[in-house]
Amino acid sequence: MEQRWANTSRLTINEKQFIEEALRSEIRVDGRRLYDYRRLTIKFGREDGSSEVQLGETHVMAFVTGQLMQPYRDRPNEGTLAIFTEFSPMADPSFEPGRPGEAAIELGRVIDRGLRESRAVDMESLCVVAGKSVWAIRVDLHIIDNGGNLIDAANIAALAALSTFRRPECSVGGDDNQEIIVHDPEVRDPIPLTIHHFPIAVTFAFFQEGNTLVIDPHYKEEAVSGVRMTVTVNSNGDVCTIQKAGGEGILSGDVMRCLRIASLKASEMTTKIKEAVETYNAEVALKKVKRHPSLIAKKITVPDVEMKEASFQKTKELSADMENSPNQTSTSLTTTKDRDTNASIGRPLNWDPYSSSAPAIVSSSTLPELVGTSKDANEDQMMQTDEEYDPNLKKDQIASATGVSSGIHKQNSPPKSLKDAVKPKHKRKKNAERGAR
Repeated sequence: MEQRWANTSRLTINEKQFIEEALRSEIRVDGRRLYDYRRLTIKFGREDGSSEVQLGETHVMAFVTGQLMQPYRDRPNEGTLAIFTEFSPMADPSFEPGRPGEAAIELGRVIDRGLRESRAVDMESLCVVAGKSVWAIRVDLHIIDNGGNLIDAANIAALAALSTFRRPECSVGGDDNQEIIVHDPEVRDPIPLTIHHFPIAVTFAFFQEGNTLVIDPHYKEEAVSGVRMTVTVNSNGDVCTIQKAGGEGILSGDVMRCLRIASLKASEMTTKIKEAVETYNAEVALKKVKRHPSLIAKKITVPDVEMKEASFQKTKELSADMENSPNQTSTSLTTTKDRDTNASIGRPLNWDPYSSSAPAIVSSSTLPELVGTSKDANEDQMMQTDEEYDPNLKKDQIASATGVSSGIHKQNSPPKSLKDAVKPKHKRKKNAERGAR
């Protein structure tokens, strides 16, 4: 009541008349239709059991905690569920810190009745040792901003927080099996609560002696309305609770109409809450997965696979050939190496100038020709490096291609000594005279 009086004091007479006239024409202040909800946003905190709901301008946060305690005597094998509300002056000027007012008490009772009396949460699953220890679940609701219809927003926040809450797993041990062991979340995964259904609170506001009915009233509409009723229904159409605030009465026909509308809205809200919870659980599961970079699959294209297969086949064929003829392969490789060495140097590898089979010394007159020939041969050899080598190439062809080894590899000429390499004196005189001329 104090909330409604505070909102009423902020409205002028002209504003009240304008709202009433607009509702007669089925027009609301914010442009909605009579049975439309404001935009709903559900967010979750870093820790399990925390949620943040924004319904239009109304902003509510919920936190769920649990602790072990002794059960009630009349229910030794059932846990407990309690709702606590906190109205901050930051949300509305009429809210005072300290002792909760009438609006805070009404909000807590409506949500508590919808959750506890409808058996939405399985209380027996919260029992650890019957008659000795059970889990006590506590839901704290904090009003951040009051934009109207606090009950519906707080109810959605409580359901979202309960859906993501995880309690530690417990086991019984000791000599007498009465010792309770609470396992760390890193050792054993926490256990979620067992929720059978989602009781959704739908608030209606009546105007003009019950002739006009709206859903999700704005704080200005709450200030003008004379009667307000909250119906808690699940998606199956089961009525959990009905809460009426205000002095005027409501006809039974209007109550039945409200129940039919609330049943449809409950299905829509349940779907939105479940989708938000599934998205949150998927994100949490991805964070728990440990990714190793070495196990990540690499992208392989078809050309790469074909090239690898071709190279593997070629290597396999070469190894098979080497196994069939190892001596022939080693001989051909040695011959090829010797030929390349001889062609590049221009003489045998084991050449000895003092041996009997030493080649003839090239004269100085033929040296320029040989140098030019060797340069041409080297250029031709470099141009032919990319060509495939023919092992059956004849020695004569190799000698003719190099152009230098023709005089070196002659074995048919008679052997010569070092005396033959020294010119006689008369030949040297003739050469000197020719040079003087």
